[in-house]
Amino acid sequence: MVSPNLIRKQNNIEPLEFNDNTKKLFQIIYSEANRKEEMGENEPKIKVGELISRLSFFYEKIRNAVEYDEDHLLRKNAISRILRRQVIIEGVIKEVDSENLAQHLLTELIRGGYLPNNAILEKKITEISVLLNKYLNLKNKVVANINSALNVKADVNGAKKLLQKKNNVIRWLLNLAACEIEENLAPNRVKKMIVGSMFDVLRRDIALPSNSPHSKDLEIQIYLSIGRKFLKLDEDMLSFVLFKYYNENWLDLDKISDQNERNEEIEKVAQRIDVLSNKIQQQLNHPLARDLDKIVRRYALYFSILADAISENPTRAYKLSQEGDKPFSQLITKTCENKYKDAKTRLWRAGLRSIIYIFLTKSVFVFLIEVPAIKWFGENLNILSLAINISFPAVLLLFIILFTKKPGSNNTEKIIAGIKQVALLGRENKQPIYIKPKRKRRFLTKFIFNLIYSAAFVFSLYLIISILTAINFTWVSIIVFLFFLAFVSFFSIIVTRGVRELMIVERQENILTFLVDLFYMPIIFVGRWLSGNMSRLNVFIFFFDFIIEAPFKILVDVAEDWTRYIRERRDNMES
Repeated sequence: MVSPNLIRKQNNIEPLEFNDNTKKLFQIIYSEANRKEEMGENEPKIKVGELISRLSFFYEKIRNAVEYDEDHLLRKNAISRILRRQVIIEGVIKEVDSENLAQHLLTELIRGGYLPNNAILEKKITEISVLLNKYLNLKNKVVANINSALNVKADVNGAKKLLQKKNNVIRWLLNLAACEIEENLAPNRVKKMIVGSMFDVLRRDIALPSNSPHSKDLEIQIYLSIGRKFLKLDEDMLSFVLFKYYNENWLDLDKISDQNERNEEIEKVAQRIDVLSNKIQQQLNHPLARDLDKIVRRYALYFSILADAISENPTRAYKLSQEGDKPFSQLITKTCENKYKDAKTRLWRAGLRSIIYIFLTKSVFVFLIEVPAIKWFGENLNILSLAINISFPAVLLLFIILFTKKPGSNNTEKIIAGIKQVALLGRENKQPIYIKPKRKRRFLTKFIFNLIYSAAFVFSLYLIISILTAINFTWVSIIVFLFFLAFVSFFSIIVTRGVRELMIVERQENILTFLVDLFYMPIIFVGRWLSGNMSRLNVFIFFFDFIIEAPFKILVDVAEDWTRYIRERRDNMES
C-alpha cells in the first residue's frame, strides 16, 4: 500500500514560475526548433565546383593555422580578409563594384567552407551588394576628405600622418562591413532574445555610486560587456555595435530608395568620422569594462546553460519545471555536466591547434635565429638545448592542459542558484551590485609593491637561467627558451579559457597559489606583451595575404571557369 505521506508530498509539488523574459525564451527556442527554413527550392542558388572548393577549403585551414583565433570568429575574419584584398590590393588595378564584390565574396566563402554549397540563394548577392555599397560610398567620401587635406598639407610629417590615417580608416570601415555581413549571414533569434533578457537583468542588478562620473555610460558598457562575455565578440565586432549605437539609422539606409537621401545620410557620417572613431575608442577602453566583465561573466554562464537546458527539449524542460524544484535542478545539473565535458573536449582540440600554430609561427625561429646566431657568435651548438627549445612549447602546453580540471559539484550548485535568480519570478536580486571605484594606493605603497613584484620576477629569471646554464645552454638558447616560456604561459591562458569560463566558484587561496601568482604571473604578463607585439610581426600572415592569396584566388577563379566550360561542352555533347 502506498504511503499517505508520499501521496501528500506529490500533491504538494509547487511548479516553478518563470518570469516574462524566460517564458519568451522558452517560446523562441521552441519555435526555432520547430521552424522549417524556407529554402526556396525552386530559386537559383550559388553553386561552386566541388574539386575547386576542396582546394580553397584546405588553403583556408592552413591560413587559419598561422593566425590563431576562436572558431566563431573565423568566418568574420575571412570576410574581412577578402574585402581588404578586393578593395585595397586588387582595387588599385580595377574598379571596385559592390555587385561583383558581393558575388565574389559569397563564392569565396562557399569555396572556403564558411557557407554551405548550393544552399545560399542568388538573391543574397543583391542583399550583400546593397549593404556593401553604403560602406564603399562612406569610404570614398572619407578618403576624398582626407585627400583634400593632403593637398593643402605642406610638411612631410603631416602628410605621413594623413596617409596613415587614410589607411587605418579604410581598414576600419572594411572591418565594420565584415561585421555587418557576418550579422546578416548568421542571424540568431535565440541569442538576440538572451542578450535582451540579460541586459534587462543586469541593468536592474548593477548600480554605480551616486557620485560616479560614468553613470551616463553604464548601459552601453553593460551591453558591450554582454557582447564580450556572452557573444564572445572581438574588438572589431564591438566597434560595429558602437558604430550602430552612434548611428541609429545606419542599418535602415539599405531600405531608403532615394539615392540622394541615402548619400546625404552617408555624407553626415563621413563628416564626423573622426568624432565617431574617438567615441568608439573611448568606450572600448572604458574604466568600467573590467569590473563589469567580472559580473557579466557569471550572468552569461547562467543564461548560456539555461538556454542549453531548454534547447535540448523545450517541452520536456518546461514539464520538469512544473514538477517542482528538484527535477528542474537535476536537468540543469545534467546540462552543466555535458557543458563541462564539451569544454574539456574543446580544450584538447584547441590545445592541438595551438601546438600546430606555435610550431608553425614560433618554433621555426629556433632554426631561423638560434642556430645561425650560435654560429655567428662562435658558440658551440648544443643539440640538447636545441631539442628542448623545439619541444618545450608543446610539452608545456600539454602539461597545462593535463592539469586543467573541470568544475566540481559546488560550482554546479552555484550555477543552479544563479539560474533561479535570473529565471524565476520572485527570486530576483534584492540588493543591487555596486561597482565601486578602486582604492588608490599611495605612491610609496605602490612603489614598494612594484619593487617586490619586480624582485620576484628577477628571482624567477635568475633561477631559470641558473638551471639552463647548468645543462650548457648558450646565452642565445637561453633567450629563445625564455621567449617560449613567456609566450606559451600566456597562450595557455587563452587555450584554457573555455574551461575557466565555466568556473564561478572563487579559487581557494593558499601558499602555493600565492607563490605561483608572485613568481609565475610576471612571466605571463611578459608573454602577453610579446604576443601582442609578435602578432603584428607574423611573417606567415604577410606571406599568405600578400604573396600567396591573391595569385591563388585568381588561379582558383580560372580553374572554376575552366571546369564550368568543360561541363558546358559535355552537356552540349549529350543534348
